[in-house]
Amino acid sequence: MYCDYLFFIKELLPKIFGKKKAFFAFVKTYGCQQNFADSEKICGILKDAGFGFTKDESKADLIVFNTCAIREHAENRFIGNLGNVKRLKNKNKNLVTVVCGCISQKAEIFEKIKNTFPFVNLVLGTDYFGVFPELLYKVLTTKETVYFNQLGNSSICENVPVERVNRIKASVPIMYGCDNFCSYCVVPYVRGRERSRKSEKILIEVENLIKKGYREITLLGQNVNSYGKGLIEKINFTGLLKKIDEIPGKYWVRFMTSHPKDITKELVDFIANSKHISQYIHLPVQSGNNRILKNMNRKYTREQYLEMVNYIKSRIPGVCLSTDIIVGFPGETEQEFLETVDLVKEVKYFLIYNFVFSKREGTVAAKIPDPVLYEEKVKRLNYLIKVQKSITDELFPKFVGTIQNVLVEKKSEDPGIFLARNSGNILVKIVSNKENILGEFVNVKIISCKRTYLVGEVL
Repeated sequence: MYCDYLFFIKELLPKIFGKKKAFFAFVKTYGCQQNFADSEKICGILKDAGFGFTKDESKADLIVFNTCAIREHAENRFIGNLGNVKRLKNKNKNLVTVVCGCISQKAEIFEKIKNTFPFVNLVLGTDYFGVFPELLYKVLTTKETVYFNQLGNSSICENVPVERVNRIKASVPIMYGCDNFCSYCVVPYVRGRERSRKSEKILIEVENLIKKGYREITLLGQNVNSYGKGLIEKINFTGLLKKIDEIPGKYWVRFMTSHPKDITKELVDFIANSKHISQYIHLPVQSGNNRILKNMNRKYTREQYLEMVNYIKSRIPGVCLSTDIIVGFPGETEQEFLETVDLVKEVKYFLIYNFVFSKREGTVAAKIPDPVLYEEKVKRLNYLIKVQKSITDELFPKFVGTIQNVLVEKKSEDPGIFLARNSGNILVKIVSNKENILGEFVNVKIISCKRTYLVGEVL
């Protein structure tokens, strides 16, 4: 029936939008890599249903907003863009609008869309791939508005078509949902509990991508370290990586995101001796103070985190670490913030994703008293950014004169310049007039560096 609905939609398009050469969808994605991976599936479904794609909303027959609820900024951007669709709808009565993703899973936003934006035709939550074609067909045939934000389906819809944007790098979700319930985070509420894909399905997808010439595969999950939970098969994340690493070919494997409480020495030891796993680990610490970590419900201490970081560095020489840090968690004192700064100085991350705390209704942290002014939090954030800049200024020059194996990802807008990354995920700009290096691994000598990238010449 899944494929039948795609065929039915394809047959309907000329009747709905008029007889023309092509029908176009505009897909706007907010948020994390998981959302972008979901959007590739949305595009795969729409392509099979007869749609092409446009980057211009005004030329679209169908508009899809794939939303994020992690931070207030993403929510506000989405609401602003959704308001603009009303103007387009007035010009094109047949325009179909779809809202899906994390925001739709929040009860208050779900009701706001119903009451404030009645021109939206289809509202979906996060667990919708199995019903998307059927519900879209219903919208097109009945002209009724359809709402679907049910959670709790433990099964994972496999064999969904994927329209990949990039022909060199690909993302492969290995699990969905989260069981951690960090006190500041809405993910368990909007994406449900953890569900792992069967390893055989993941291996088939990865192997097919490698056969098609993809050079970098990123395994996705809210907490990839807990992969395997709930499966009949006895396998953990290290076991999955071992199976993937055995696939022949020229490729790298990255993964996001690792939770510090679940990363193991077994995993680190395997990465150290693997053929294809990159030397880059994103390990979100969020805070360097134990009281704040406890209030965040992170389930590890500063000391445990640093112990694992030191083990990683001892087993994987040259490893590049990045992290996430929340500045201004409710009740965080200046001294507690400075403990985070000291941790950053000790670890020496190559990259930090810094955020001022964003209050999310429905989470435990939203109820914690917060006497610190927002302006003070921004001041602390700027100080942390300044500290991190001094660290990268220290780390990047050490690469000058070294030989780095890099994956050439794309051409720069500047003529003769290609953009590449090394195993540690550091950006490298390459001067070359050779077109055939795009999408290939090449050795480069690093001749200079800037604050955010290295400069290399092809050997």
